[in-house]
Amino acid sequence: MTNDKIESILACLADTGYAIVDNALPAAFGQCQSAWQALNENQLTPAGVGRGQAARIEQVRRDKIAWITDAQASIPLYWQSMETLRLAVNKAFYLGLFDFECHFSQYQKGDFYRKHLDAFRGQSNRRLSTIYYLNDHWQPGDGGELVVYQRHNAEQVAERVLPFGNRLVVFFSEEFEHEVLVANRDRCALTGWFRVR
Repeated sequence: MTNDKIESILACLADTGYAIVDNALPAAFGQCQSAWQALNENQLTPAGVGRGQAARIEQVRRDKIAWITDAQASIPLYWQSMETLRLAVNKAFYLGLFDFECHFSQYQKGDFYRKHLDAFRGQSNRRLSTIYYLNDHWQPGDGGELVVYQRHNAEQVAERVLPFGNRLVVFFSEEFEHEVLVANRDRCALTGWFRVR
């Protein structure tokens, strides 16, 4: 990730609490797409709601996920970029981010994820959320937009983000409710969280 893009993310986080960066990681994009395409269908599991809950709640979310256990081997350029971002955010905001977890997320036609926060109730270890889109040739009619609601008014939309390939979205996990609207075609992303102890 270039210094210009890092500086842009930091400025946006300081100003609005979220950042949207196009052509974010050109060197990592192909590598991430290849890792996604190499996944076996059996590696994708229905996503649940909340940590430790086995039950899938289809009224809330319908995506499938595959946790990344060896990112340094499968997507090293992405992992390096996230580490660069972690260090820069820590330096700018003194957040004490020490860890990054991520998974591939797949939305098939008709899938969605209702409005939610990424921080678990009663826990505040997830501090910064990232979404890196891997979709080719996304069109406005394809749906699947990320809707980010305003920081202090979760009834007002702050941004509607189309999941264009090589677009990165970053926001404070505990401060922004967001949702994924119904996808009209397959939609893939790397979704991650920087955490504190």
